[in-house]
Amino acid sequence: MKTLIKTLVEAVGPSGHETAVRDLVKAEVAKLADEMRVDALGNLIVRKGVKQPDGMRIMLSAHMDEIGLIATHIDDNGFIRFTSIGGLRPHTLLGGRVRFLNGVSGVIGGERLENTSAVHGLEKLFIDAGAASKDECPVKVGDMAIFDRPMLELGHRLVAKSMDNRVSVAILIEVLRKLKKTPHELYFVFSTQEEVGVRGATTAAYGVDPDLGVAVDVTGTGDTPKGLRMAVQLGRGPAVKVKDAGMLSDPRVVRWMTGTAEESKIPYQLEILEGGSTDARAIQLTRAGVPVGCVSIPCRYIHSPSEMVDFKDVQNAVALLVKLLSKPVKLD
Repeated sequence: MKTLIKTLVEAVGPSGHETAVRDLVKAEVAKLADEMRVDALGNLIVRKGVKQPDGMRIMLSAHMDEIGLIATHIDDNGFIRFTSIGGLRPHTLLGGRVRFLNGVSGVIGGERLENTSAVHGLEKLFIDAGAASKDECPVKVGDMAIFDRPMLELGHRLVAKSMDNRVSVAILIEVLRKLKKTPHELYFVFSTQEEVGVRGATTAAYGVDPDLGVAVDVTGTGDTPKGLRMAVQLGRGPAVKVKDAGMLSDPRVVRWMTGTAEESKIPYQLEILEGGSTDARAIQLTRAGVPVGCVSIPCRYIHSPSEMVDFKDVQNAVALLVKLLSKPVKLD
């Protein structure tokens, strides 16, 4: 599974340009799917199973896109100004390397600051692609780029530029591999444009019209020095979301998830995320409304060039999802 994660996290796929990632996923799931299609927004929708009398139509969603940058202006000396695709954090950018979709690489530089302890805002940063003039610059306005970093293994910890949310894409693929029997009609949705407003999941959920929705995404942690006060740590198991800034999980779904984890002796944590949301928000609000929950992968340094997860949490997330989907769902 680590090989799959490495392939996915090193692929290029900012919001709206997920084709390369989708093609990788297609190749992995083609033999596992009962049906596979791509909708108008580029979501890959994979159906598995037939709904039994005690089953449900369940949508699982993990977004394929990653945060990125887009060129807004090239000056006379060939320096590229840019803005964000999704939530960039300027303090993580200076000195970083980027790769444009056309293959051009560059390094992020910043204007000289009078206060050397200050943080550059996006308006003070630029990309240097090695050009000496505007005419030499191999980038044009509107070109997109992503962080250029290989995956790094640090013991059980994996570090890469797009763990958010390719690690969850890998988890859904692994669940498809391991799930031998289910009473449900399952729709595995590999969604687009989550980082710019959960757009793909919005249209996919309308088309699937599920009885129950489960998002799989990363979440922050509270286990770094003087970090966020949050009861989630790396290595303590996947997190069952209770609340985030965009939605409240259905309490029946939370009980279903936590009860299954306890019965199966799978470690888990409870998550309250004060900022940010997931595809679950879009699923919850589709049509007449859908009960939803979210299985979250603890992740340090989210929305930076080096996001970190613990592989044991990844494996336990797979185990939990397989257990959840193998039996009838009782929400009470």
